[in-house]
Amino acid sequence: MTATTERTSDPAGVDALAADGGIITIRPVRPADRRALAGLYRVASPESLRLRFFALPGNDTLAAEVDRLCLPESERHLAVLAIEGEKVVGVASSERTDDTGRRAEFSLFVAERHRGRGIGTLLLEHLAVRARRHGITELVGEVLPDNAAMLRTARDLSAHAWSRFDDGVIDVGLSTTGDDDGEPSVDLRDRTAERASLHALLSPASVAVVGAGHRPGGVGHETLRGLHEYGFTGALYAVNRSGRPVAGLSAYRSVRQLPPPVDLLVIAVPADQVAGVLADGATVGVRAAVVLGAGFGEAGPDGLRRQRELVRFARDHGIRLVGPNCLGVINTDPLVRLNASFAPAAPEAGGLAVAAQSGAVGIALVEDAIRAGHGISTFVSLGNKADVSGNDLIAYWYDDPATRAVALYLESFGNPRKFARTVRALARRKPVLALKSGRSGAGQRAGASHTAAAAAPAATVDTLFAQAGVVRPDGLGDLMDAARMLTGQPLPTGRRLAIVGNAGGLNVLAADAAETAGLVVAGPGNPADLGAGAAPAEFAAAAAAAADSGAADLLLLVVIGTRANQPAEIMAALGAFTDARPDLAVAAVLIGGEPAARLGERGAPVYDTPEHAVRALAAAAEYAAWRRQPLGRRPDLPGVDAGAARTLVGLALAEGGGWQDYESTTAILGAYGIGVLPAATATTAAGAARAADRLGYPVVLKSADPALVHKTDSGGVRMDLYGPGAVRHAFKPVAAAGRPSTGVLVQRQVGAPVELVAGVAHDPLFGSVVLLGLGGVHTDLLGDRTLRLVPMTDLDAGRMWRGLRAAPLLTGYRGSPPVDTTALEDLLLRLGRLAEDLPEVAELDLNPVMAGPAGVVAVDAKLRLAPVGAEPDPLLRRLSATEPLGKEQPCPSGGSS
Repeated sequence: MTATTERTSDPAGVDALAADGGIITIRPVRPADRRALAGLYRVASPESLRLRFFALPGNDTLAAEVDRLCLPESERHLAVLAIEGEKVVGVASSERTDDTGRRAEFSLFVAERHRGRGIGTLLLEHLAVRARRHGITELVGEVLPDNAAMLRTARDLSAHAWSRFDDGVIDVGLSTTGDDDGEPSVDLRDRTAERASLHALLSPASVAVVGAGHRPGGVGHETLRGLHEYGFTGALYAVNRSGRPVAGLSAYRSVRQLPPPVDLLVIAVPADQVAGVLADGATVGVRAAVVLGAGFGEAGPDGLRRQRELVRFARDHGIRLVGPNCLGVINTDPLVRLNASFAPAAPEAGGLAVAAQSGAVGIALVEDAIRAGHGISTFVSLGNKADVSGNDLIAYWYDDPATRAVALYLESFGNPRKFARTVRALARRKPVLALKSGRSGAGQRAGASHTAAAAAPAATVDTLFAQAGVVRPDGLGDLMDAARMLTGQPLPTGRRLAIVGNAGGLNVLAADAAETAGLVVAGPGNPADLGAGAAPAEFAAAAAAAADSGAADLLLLVVIGTRANQPAEIMAALGAFTDARPDLAVAAVLIGGEPAARLGERGAPVYDTPEHAVRALAAAAEYAAWRRQPLGRRPDLPGVDAGAARTLVGLALAEGGGWQDYESTTAILGAYGIGVLPAATATTAAGAARAADRLGYPVVLKSADPALVHKTDSGGVRMDLYGPGAVRHAFKPVAAAGRPSTGVLVQRQVGAPVELVAGVAHDPLFGSVVLLGLGGVHTDLLGDRTLRLVPMTDLDAGRMWRGLRAAPLLTGYRGSPPVDTTALEDLLLRLGRLAEDLPEVAELDLNPVMAGPAGVVAVDAKLRLAPVGAEPDPLLRRLSATEPLGKEQPCPSGGSS
């Protein structure tokens, strides 16, 4: 008997990958699962039951266990199921032993034939996340010493799992809070599962093209011909209505007639027929499908419903899906030779992997790889990205030996927090390039604070990519140029560029472009102008002198061909020179003569203009500089009382949240060791004068209305008040700038060499971002600011202030005293920890922050609290949602789900 349960769409359930690539749904246990759970235990062996219950249980014990598992979810009880298709393959649960404790006792059971697939680890990962949401920080359990599988699962789950032998039983403990040490294990499990899951898609042993008619020009026909002509090494079939062979290949009238198993189904039929084709594919063991046609998510509500139903069916039957509305997939591996696409030309094998939501952009990248000669390893046209996404492919490419660089064009984000972590790990090994798509004003959200306004989606995406080391070209041409420089070529060791050429004007243009791009052209005789008549040997000797001088990290060779010189011979000599220096980053420009895409056997890139070459070299230098930087670590911040802050936030949200008064704001900040200049609240002119007398003059009066944004512009600030009369006179207009009932804040007036702004803004998709910028009235005027997404490392804060254009003001500009940058970094790291711990902090604005030699202090603080709904978890392994909690957010500058 097989344990089965009803499969329904459950917003609390998610799909995830087992270690072998199988698709497992994890969701809470429901009362309707009683029969399936009973069946799960009924078919278990006595040994399995002994290991779970410590003795062979009777029917009453098993019935009581099923009853317990089916209890409603609560603060005390949690239980989650693992389902594959319609089969229950495992269950995990936790029971809180008391109402206030932060520990809970867990149990786990996986069906015998499904052990060794990582399902138990998946269950515990998801149970831990649910437990954490209920305030449980540790799961504890008892394991028999001979239950090696359970002990191994516990060790694999957490780097800080503990075990203790006591009275014949091993007690184990698992943290639910997550930690940096555990990330590598999670990522390794994720990559292993993704490679297994995508094997049938990218390395199939058999492919069937459905809709492969006899008429040339049809999508199905051309896709089948492309597969055949490219030399697919596996079994290849056509499926069409007549069942007659196509292009000499066997054909069948139905997918059900195909000889099983069929790894990959390429579907080129109208949208209303796709579901039936996929259902037939499930009967012959299909593990992956590419849906080429349109008429799904891009076609309105009916199309979106059709797309979700298609993905749900695929997930239930263990099928990975590319598309719909896509161009197809390519794998140039000589052992596979897969061209399951209708792209106009197929590339040769090479080192660049490409994922593109736009078919047109995908074609452009493939065509450029052909022209440039660097080739493609794999190409995936994602189309609507209904199932397989950028995150899946990033995990796959991490360990792919054929892939040496990755190019992305993706128009939306599903889980950008996971993307940030996984792409950062990939970029530490291989260059990752992403094309910036259109920036739409519709995608900007209006923030009520400076920080929220600055952390608009486009700026947040820029920050995400910068922190993750992703190369961000400005357009498609620059992306292709940078890909040539970063695919299979050595990385620059610095930013010093030597230019050697035989055309003075082009050399000057190259030098101008280099300065604009952040490269350094220095040293006598740089650029080196050899004159148009320079012989090949002379050109090569000059290049060698520049390369061996010790003053260059990159080399640009500029060649102008005329009827009086020998451009082909010059390029050959420079090719030999380049091949002799395999560790030197080199690019060439050739104008005139026979076009060339690559230089020497090494294949150094050749461009048609100096500007193209210089921008590509600069992109490589920027990426190399990022890769040389240490990642940093989680900072140790003394004096943080996260529990107290959590209590204060909970009380404020219970009263409606929103903008907080000054007292509540400073209390929450104080729990993180973030000081704000003391202030007194006054609701009368006389009260304001008395407060000023206590604080000492001069003082500043500010509106105490927490919702007032630009206090200076609205008359809500009066400075340089030196006596009680001035305070009383200023009270009425300052109070009138906001809601009169809120009164005014009285502060002693302070000054500092530099005024900064710092803050936090929270985005439900991207997470929280920390801002630093030039403050005071210059905040909006100059727009000099930097952002960092949390979590922040101990090195991020220093990088933030050094990234400001005004950074020289902080280090002693023209003899002014330097700011205490250590104190500034401490402030930023505490803001980062607050943002990480308290996502309910929707907006926090510290403006101005007075920075001087003696430290930093925030003079004004605005804080808005808002409840947090379901948000992506960067560590929780799950496939992109088929039933999203909200509309998927457009990415104004590219991205990936």
